[in-house]
Amino acid sequence: MGTVYAALTDDGARVAVKVIHPVQAGDPEFRARFRREVRLSARVQGPFLLPLLAADPDADAPWLATAYAPGPTLAQHLAAHGPLSEGTLYAFATGTAQALAAIHAAGVVHRDVKPQNVLLTPAGPRVLDFGIAHAADGTSVTRTGILTGTPGWISPEHYRDGVTAAEGDLFAWGALVAHAATGRLPFGSGAPEAVAYRVLSGEPDLDGVPDALREILERALAKEPAERPDAAEAADTCARLLAAQSTQLLADDKAVEEGDALPSAGELVTALWSVPAPEDPSWPVPAPVPAAKPSRRRAVVAVVVAAAVVGAAVGGLLAFRQDGSGGDSAAGAGTTASRGAGGSGAGGSGAGAARSPSGVSDAEATGPAVTDPRAVPVPADPLAGVADPAFTRADDEAQPVPGEWGASRYATGAAERKAAADIVDEVTAMLTTKDMSFMEPTVTFNRRAQTVMVTGGPISTLTDDYKEVFRRASEMAACTTLAHRLKDAPSSWPYGRFSVYWKDYDGQDEATILGFGRATTGCYSEEAGQRQGTDEGIVTAELPSSDRDEIRVAGDTVEAITAAWDTRVAEGHGLEPFDHDDAITLGFDPVDKMVYVWALDGSGVLSGRAQQSHFQDVVTTTACPRLLAEYKRDKRWNYTHWTVAAYQGNSAWPQLFTSGDCLPAESRP
Repeated sequence: MGTVYAALTDDGARVAVKVIHPVQAGDPEFRARFRREVRLSARVQGPFLLPLLAADPDADAPWLATAYAPGPTLAQHLAAHGPLSEGTLYAFATGTAQALAAIHAAGVVHRDVKPQNVLLTPAGPRVLDFGIAHAADGTSVTRTGILTGTPGWISPEHYRDGVTAAEGDLFAWGALVAHAATGRLPFGSGAPEAVAYRVLSGEPDLDGVPDALREILERALAKEPAERPDAAEAADTCARLLAAQSTQLLADDKAVEEGDALPSAGELVTALWSVPAPEDPSWPVPAPVPAAKPSRRRAVVAVVVAAAVVGAAVGGLLAFRQDGSGGDSAAGAGTTASRGAGGSGAGGSGAGAARSPSGVSDAEATGPAVTDPRAVPVPADPLAGVADPAFTRADDEAQPVPGEWGASRYATGAAERKAAADIVDEVTAMLTTKDMSFMEPTVTFNRRAQTVMVTGGPISTLTDDYKEVFRRASEMAACTTLAHRLKDAPSSWPYGRFSVYWKDYDGQDEATILGFGRATTGCYSEEAGQRQGTDEGIVTAELPSSDRDEIRVAGDTVEAITAAWDTRVAEGHGLEPFDHDDAITLGFDPVDKMVYVWALDGSGVLSGRAQQSHFQDVVTTTACPRLLAEYKRDKRWNYTHWTVAAYQGNSAWPQLFTSGDCLPAESRP
């Protein structure tokens, strides 16, 4: 949604300021949702929450400020220290349930209860992020038909009917406490569809949860909403369990006499809470600024400080580049690296050992050299017509199973080392164009599973959108590399499956799986042999590029398309101009090697098929000559495929009109 800054008020108090991304701020639907978020958040008061202090949803750059609390998220704590136990676990369950009770009492539903949205502060847990909260009365500006929340933390009724209510928060709370107690995801990991199936029809994994907590968690995780307790009942039950823990602990220390009254639940949470103290360095005080007229838009003076707020503020993370500096990458401002730059190594063990050099020499490369690798097609069915291939799982749709990653090993032999090096180089080349090359992949092999593993991490401050780009890049690099190997050596190359993992800490026994697939079913999204744009692709294309050639081509092409559209409008044809000058944007998806051109069409200029056809014609006749000129000039330039799209009305999601290829049919691989 934007960037969260560490900041100081005029009197020196620490706060966290969420500043909305300009793309979101320009969307009227999002502004309406954000304005509502501010209004609802102001209604929520209670313990174990971070209060809203100030906000301006109507500013050019909308923002809100909450109290600041130091500490890691639950996800970060589990990765670094393992599960919660004893009094701390009961205090966590009590505090988070009381936070939800306060949220629900204000008529609000959180809708995104998960480990990343709970801080473990020195004073107890704090529930964060009302970024997608809405009133429980059923009115909402959220579009229908869109699934909100995070897989594994979504209730069965939301999967079935799209229902978002307080009962769904309790389901997620039950999963959250179970996760805190065991360190495991109660419904497992894997593809979102697989997790959804387990939520809908499977039983949660509660092994290791203390018996005293199991009953309330089992009720909270009931498939039917009516069978779950409300947040107040869950908080009361957990407070009683916490009091029992307190009585036992205090009695052991002979610090309580018979008849003594126990402290309140809030005091008990603080008394029994025990987590490692977070690093909390002092914040630099800004230099005095000249006096100015009072303004509600200047309630805080934002001061970015390195690392102090990462993971410790409302709902977002300040993404750090490799040099350790924070902030969003702007076009042309990030570090530029040439395409095709290889990684520094290709090895890696599933259990988290250090990376090793690939050690691949030119003599070890397999297959003939080609003048232009772009002319070599990726085999869509590399084993077609092969009677007895070494890869025997081409028709096996089973998901990866626990243990496969931990049993994987470094590459051995020239063929495996070359494949590992190719995958690392491809992933690095794709990530470099988005200033993400710090996410260095490691590649390992599991011969028994006939699977190649690509692993990233550990990077504790990384946001989910970065991991999504890593997943897509790793899947594409592994798929294309394996497809070529299967085509070139079907009787000897045994690997046709690939899995992408994220390692949360060194020495991890089982990394988190991000995605998987087979190289025998095609690597690109295609219809009738024509590569198609995707929702995932345009999301990646919207990320700022750090490649100078991409920035140059994008700027020149957008300017030319805008001028060509204005000319087309002036000629007649029943067309209207866009409602602002910078309505047209172009971005690159290095994963699918696709150029996306889209318009922010708030006034419905492209509402009809005829108008869309005109826009597509203007885009292709203007962009293709420029893309082809770059393709001929630079053999590293991969972009000839295009997709045309538009954000229509107040929609936060694009409509993809059509896709195509600038290369003539006879020149395509």
